[in-house]
Amino acid sequence: MAHPVLTAPHFHNEEAAFAFVEAHLWPEGPVCPHCGNVDQKAIGRLTGKSSRPGLRKCYACRKTFTVRIGSIFEDSHFPLHPWLQAIQLIVASKKGISTRQIQRAFNCSMKTAWFLTHRIREIMKRPGDGVASPMGGEGETFEADVTYVGRKPGTKVGSGTAHMNPVFSLVERDGSARSFHMPHVQANMLRAVLGSHASPKSHFMTDEWNVFTGIGWNFALAASISRTTARSFSSAVR
Repeated sequence: MAHPVLTAPHFHNEEAAFAFVEAHLWPEGPVCPHCGNVDQKAIGRLTGKSSRPGLRKCYACRKTFTVRIGSIFEDSHFPLHPWLQAIQLIVASKKGISTRQIQRAFNCSMKTAWFLTHRIREIMKRPGDGVASPMGGEGETFEADVTYVGRKPGTKVGSGTAHMNPVFSLVERDGSARSFHMPHVQANMLRAVLGSHASPKSHFMTDEWNVFTGIGWNFALAASISRTTARSFSSAVR
């Protein structure tokens, strides 16, 4: 029997949404973001009619706070439960979801949709993203290959790959992968990507395509793999 994810209480009820976020961000109990107090006896929940959902007060520094402070939800008037819906939609969308789609889904302004998607994507970054630290390293192996996806705007479908978008991918053995849209598949362009994203101490594996000739000489070990393996690799990175 199906159990739709978005039927969970924290996607529809504000109190349940706060309880859900608090359980993840405060697994040991509330923490005052102002003074760092973790003494649960000195932190109380405010439940008055005029109190906001999730509002607490630290009796050490006498300041109020919610779990929103210090998180991506801070300085946002958007209710917490649709925030969680937006996060679910973005992380569950294999091919991504645009700001316009979020705007239509939540019937909100473009500014609000952009704010939501920008903050969610920012928090999804892995440590080191944007730094472009080299892949691989001493004793590590990574593979490289080119595949073709989609169709270039304004082109007609032909028998070859001229109408498709070339994508150059680097994959670490038992590790991460990086893919790059390439305007053209030329040795100097592939070499530039390898020079920026791969450690020369790595073992470099690729196929026997002539575009790779002369690229791997500066790696610890450069080797070729068969066309059959290359085709399997290309399918895996699609």
